[in-house]
Amino acid sequence: MRPFSGNDCLKPVTEGINRAFGAREPWQVATITATTVLGGVWLWTFVCQDESLYTRGRRQFFRFAKKIPAVRRQSNAHLTYTVTLPEKGLSKEVILKLVDDHLKTGHYEWRDGRVSGAVYGYNPELVQLVTEVYGKASYTNPLHADLFPGVCKMEAEVVRMACNLFHGSNDSCGTMTTGGTESIVMAMKAYRDYAREYKGITRPNIVVPRTAHAAFDKGGQYFNIHVRSVDVDPETFEVDMKKFKRAINRNTILLVGSAPNFPYGTIDDIEAIAALGVKYDIPVHVDACLGSFVVALVRNAGYKLRPFDFDVKGVTSISADTHKYGFAPKGSSVILYSEKKFKDHQFTVTTDWPGGVYGSPTVNGSRAGGIIAACWATMMSFGYDGYLEATKRIVDTARYIERGVRDIDGLFVFGKPATSVIALGSNVFDIFRLSDSLCKLGWNLNALQFPSGIHICVTDMHTQAGVADKFIADVRSCTAEIMKDPGQPVVGKMALYGMAQSIPDRSVIGEVTRLFLHSMYYTPSQK
Repeated sequence: MRPFSGNDCLKPVTEGINRAFGAREPWQVATITATTVLGGVWLWTFVCQDESLYTRGRRQFFRFAKKIPAVRRQSNAHLTYTVTLPEKGLSKEVILKLVDDHLKTGHYEWRDGRVSGAVYGYNPELVQLVTEVYGKASYTNPLHADLFPGVCKMEAEVVRMACNLFHGSNDSCGTMTTGGTESIVMAMKAYRDYAREYKGITRPNIVVPRTAHAAFDKGGQYFNIHVRSVDVDPETFEVDMKKFKRAINRNTILLVGSAPNFPYGTIDDIEAIAALGVKYDIPVHVDACLGSFVVALVRNAGYKLRPFDFDVKGVTSISADTHKYGFAPKGSSVILYSEKKFKDHQFTVTTDWPGGVYGSPTVNGSRAGGIIAACWATMMSFGYDGYLEATKRIVDTARYIERGVRDIDGLFVFGKPATSVIALGSNVFDIFRLSDSLCKLGWNLNALQFPSGIHICVTDMHTQAGVADKFIADVRSCTAEIMKDPGQPVVGKMALYGMAQSIPDRSVIGEVTRLFLHSMYYTPSQK
């Protein structure tokens, strides 16, 4: 007998499984197998169950995967780790060299425009500007407003400029946050507390499209809010409004729509959702984190788009990421409200602490003033015209790619992309085969599930000369090769995506995900 084996791309996984059972040599595996796996009681229990051996076998595979310490270790085997402070501080030159080494560890050339999303723009001159600005403000902290009033002023200006882009009135307001997730969970916290104070709701729920960002689920876990997910229309991939309406009850504190959603880039019928909000006196949140300044300006760039922002009666808040199509450094976003009464419930205030009266607008107490200043500088550098030009470049490129892939036999596009995301699927072959083929050519796309799909989020990086044409050409050639034998199953790491969808016990997938998250913090054991 021999250890568990598999494809080369799964070698770290299979070796981890063998290590999980303590196997080092074939004879050890034989002993372990004979005494453990083939134990009569265990085998009888395993076979004589209602679920099929196939289903339980897959579950066992993922349970074994929980014991894989080797995967992350092998991926970073070429790195040396610092696990204790150096006795003497390192020189500037040595530190910068180490930083460069760490930044070169990835396998993708993201500056070439082959990555979906992730990096939304890269301009060396802008990088230089924000580097200098961040350096100047790197030790500031707007928690201490009396010490750094200028940083607070910059934050207020970022919020006001964003409110105006989304057609907010003079009553509109908001705060900056560290990212889209914080913007979303802050809105959930605000509406939970608002509903508790004014409506007496103590068992709150929110109604969201199933395509709404996972941050809403995170907020539900953090703030004990039940998230009621509603299916989307299988043709438009916008939320099914009939089902959406039925999901509302007397404990509903918030209705949510995406502009656009992450998986398919489609926009929900915000006007219809807002009308329900007005009818039932329920706040309405529009998640424009992904669309950010592009979705705010796409109509001004010459494209048609249904109203979705504060122009729509009933919309009470909008989340938008300045670090996406605002092109600011990572770690900045805004949460905007139509009225101060909602923002008031976002704040956290402690009045009886021995350390004094304590109030903070967001999750964080101390905040990075450097990020606020860098975001402000980016917006001042681009100006309205700069953002409008970027919006036109990005959406023009997205529509060009969409037209190109729609003409490829064997593929379809999910719904009608509204701004920058184009999601691809196939009714002929396993779409993850295409993802795998493109990955081998240097492309990094996002994998989707329920149903299987992949998407490319077009950024300013993709507007570089030749990038869109190269993408279409590679998709066409890879698809043509796959179509020679469309029934062939997907192999390699992408096979795990399809397998993960078919496992009914979703807690297994959660456990494997936690394993991966743990692996991100791997450092070698100290001897």
